[in-house]
Amino acid sequence: MRDTNTVIPLHQSTEEPRRFKVFTAKQLDKIEPLQRLDEDTRFAMEVVASVLPFRVNEYVIDELIDWDKVPNDPIYQLTFPQKGMLAPEHFDHVANAMRDGDKDTIKQAIAEVREALNPHPAGQMEHNIPEVDGEKINGIQHKYNETVLFFPSQGQVCHSYCTFCFRWAQFIGDNDLKIAAKEAGQLKKYIQAHPEITDVLITGGDPLVMKTKNLRAHIEPLLELEQIRTIRIGSKALTFWPHRVVSDADAQDLLDLFREVIDSGKHLALMAHYNHWQELRTDIAKEAIRRVRDTGAEIRAQGPLLAHINDNADDWAKLWQSQVELGIIPYYMFVERDTGARHYFEVPLAKAWQIYRDAMKQVSGIARTARGPSMSSHPGKVEIQGVTEIKGEKVFVLRFIQGRNHDWVQRPFFAKYNEDATWLNHLEPALGDSQFFFEEELAEMEGE
Repeated sequence: MRDTNTVIPLHQSTEEPRRFKVFTAKQLDKIEPLQRLDEDTRFAMEVVASVLPFRVNEYVIDELIDWDKVPNDPIYQLTFPQKGMLAPEHFDHVANAMRDGDKDTIKQAIAEVREALNPHPAGQMEHNIPEVDGEKINGIQHKYNETVLFFPSQGQVCHSYCTFCFRWAQFIGDNDLKIAAKEAGQLKKYIQAHPEITDVLITGGDPLVMKTKNLRAHIEPLLELEQIRTIRIGSKALTFWPHRVVSDADAQDLLDLFREVIDSGKHLALMAHYNHWQELRTDIAKEAIRRVRDTGAEIRAQGPLLAHINDNADDWAKLWQSQVELGIIPYYMFVERDTGARHYFEVPLAKAWQIYRDAMKQVSGIARTARGPSMSSHPGKVEIQGVTEIKGEKVFVLRFIQGRNHDWVQRPFFAKYNEDATWLNHLEPALGDSQFFFEEELAEMEGE
């Protein structure tokens, strides 16, 4: 194993370029390790992959998955469809249509199931997309005062897809469900009209699937805006294709772009998505992290708590500790969103908090930067701070990390303890309150 502490100049690659080879639902039968699985399991994969997007590359198959541990390997669960990801009635509906073989019947069954899976949670389409002169700007979301999200059209795919992804509707080929910007100039114009914006999050999909020249076309205009202090890039490339910053043809150009952002005086944060410490094991993953950090960019790590993948404190503690050792800042533990295959992955809020607490107890203060468990809900990011008893009533202690109204931020509130609740809308106000403090104002916002 190469010594990852050895300093290597950015222009010098120690890795041979690797061809990016990807498999989609149509190529499931071409993935050699799947041939070890029984016929029923492979058919179930085809059914689920017809509803939820599937895409995996050869690096993930060869380097990240321990096939001797399948089906329990966490990266296998993260990338390959499982029968339980669809409710039994939904699975049977699509499976029966596929057995019958009529294309129109199959298409209709798939559409009906997708519609039932809440394709755009937390008001993404109804309340987050801004308007200019009465016209909605697709490809931009502005939910919190300081931060605007930008979805460049060239970045609306990923090197591999996560089975839990809350943005799964972006990847199924339905333009009515896609959030993507068609014009690069709209973002700059919108920001200039909103002086409260200081942060831009370029997201997707995965912006790092783009060629650097395309990403540069979106980022360089932002460097001219004094109001912008931080540029964030949401990406899972450091897991799914670390070659992007090590050996791809324009890897050096990408690192140069990162340096350009830093040299302009802006803060650059790569918002890396990590779900399990297994993603950090390979030499090239560690090399990719080192190269990004050498540009002056910061890497912050976030990911949801997921049944079948990381629903235990030991895995989270090991993940956070490994990240700190590699120079990554643990940022968020999210609660799985109420969309897609959520019933397969969701963890009760009470259990989520206990896992978070038990993981925190295992790491030093420097790894306790991860906030959570956090629900990215319609009113805002709501953190479960704990479970306690007040005046004889067992309650969840909650607070807003972010809110549609910034005045809600950091305000604590209480919900009746419910050991089965998995999302904010499952909770009821505690201590005799008839509603949560933000509900009336939220209703007024929705009316507007």
